[in-house]
Amino acid sequence: MPALRAAAADIARPNIVLILMDDMGWKDVGYAAGERAETPNIDRLRNSSMCFTRAYASAAICSASRVGLLTGQSPARARFEFVTKWPHDRVSTSWPLTPPPFPGNLPLETTTVAELLQGAGYRTAMVGKWHLNQHHVRYLGWSPTHGPAQQGFDEAIDEQGSHPYAGPPAAGAEYAAGEYPRDQLTEEAVGYLRRQRSGAEPFFLFLSHYYVHDPVRVSAAWMIGKHRKKLGPDASDAHVRYAAFVELADHYVGQVLDTLDACGLSDNTLVLLTSDNGGHPDFSTMAPLRGCKWNLYEGGIRVPMLVRWPGVTKPGGVCDAPVINYDLLPTLCEIADAETDDRTPLDGRSIVPLLRGESGESFHERPLYWHFPYYVPEQWADGLVRGIGVDTNSMRTVNPPHSAIRVGDTKLLYFYENQNTELYNLRDDPSEQSDLTPQQPERARAMKQTLMDHLHSVGARLARPSGADRDPPSR
Repeated sequence: MPALRAAAADIARPNIVLILMDDMGWKDVGYAAGERAETPNIDRLRNSSMCFTRAYASAAICSASRVGLLTGQSPARARFEFVTKWPHDRVSTSWPLTPPPFPGNLPLETTTVAELLQGAGYRTAMVGKWHLNQHHVRYLGWSPTHGPAQQGFDEAIDEQGSHPYAGPPAAGAEYAAGEYPRDQLTEEAVGYLRRQRSGAEPFFLFLSHYYVHDPVRVSAAWMIGKHRKKLGPDASDAHVRYAAFVELADHYVGQVLDTLDACGLSDNTLVLLTSDNGGHPDFSTMAPLRGCKWNLYEGGIRVPMLVRWPGVTKPGGVCDAPVINYDLLPTLCEIADAETDDRTPLDGRSIVPLLRGESGESFHERPLYWHFPYYVPEQWADGLVRGIGVDTNSMRTVNPPHSAIRVGDTKLLYFYENQNTELYNLRDDPSEQSDLTPQQPERARAMKQTLMDHLHSVGARLARPSGADRDPPSR
């Protein structure tokens, strides 16, 4: 790590603001030419940032992806491949395969990026969604023994803000055109930033939004009317509400950016914005990418990612090297001159060279791995359908246990029910429509073996035969 840290030694250690959106698909932002998106503040950030066009989440589902981001380890290595549940919840045996037990609380001995930055002299704070402990008292409630306060955050604020998770909007609330509902989560983050103006030490703020995860409700009627008019009479109610929801989330991001400017913090603050996984199929579109959250096709794991590091990243710059969110821990540690724990194996690598505009050739050829040994929906029900496509998914689509590997432009998916592989050239076929396994069987076998060897080496948990005979193992 000292050699890595030397690369950043000539630049003062910046403050770090990490903004994690929830379920924001790669095309839910205006700069990605999203047809329904209106995100002027995120687009403003994009214009002053480096944009990563092949950024990935380490999982297609919330908790697992957050583990990758905060620990630098793949969810397979961390044995945290799904979302956390209530303590009494158990996996279903109604499918042909039985998944591993649900992950519980993030073990306290697991080292997070917050602990490492804290050890390097950073003040650390988190506001918002944790989802790395079993639900406590309420859905998504933080554990008093296994929450962010126990994992390196000096300040930890359990706040759901204006998101519908927090409850219905106040009765009779009305908003004039151009007036947005207040968001306590954002206001807590803004208050924290204001308190840092006179601080001598750098700070790390992890702002973990609940937006734009469902339920999708917007209490400002003018926003619904605006997007109904914009999208036209044929647009579904879900898409209209979601467009307004995304605009609302963007407004809250803008308040944070404006506060950094107003407090004179922008010039020495690295801002990183990304999402935990792909978009929800009932609201978002990932087209032309295939899939959505809950599966490992590109639409489930490709996410927006912007990094603004004043004096280092090129405003409006673009990087097409594949990066993944478990790269963020080694990256932030290098930037912060923080020691990593040599006893903890990391799956990520620092992307500081990419931030500096250096060649990404070595990043193109390294293997990236994903592992999802669960079903979504979690339990068999009549009426479920097979077949994950481009904008054909829904809550009724079966997402079976599968794993994936990407090397260069080639990606392989392996499905455990029928032991099938699918091989795609992402450069020529970004929609993953033409399975090359019949034409390149040796390559498919070799990539599958590399994937299986990796999963074995990290002690990955697998789904096991359950004896259930519910559905032919074909997709």
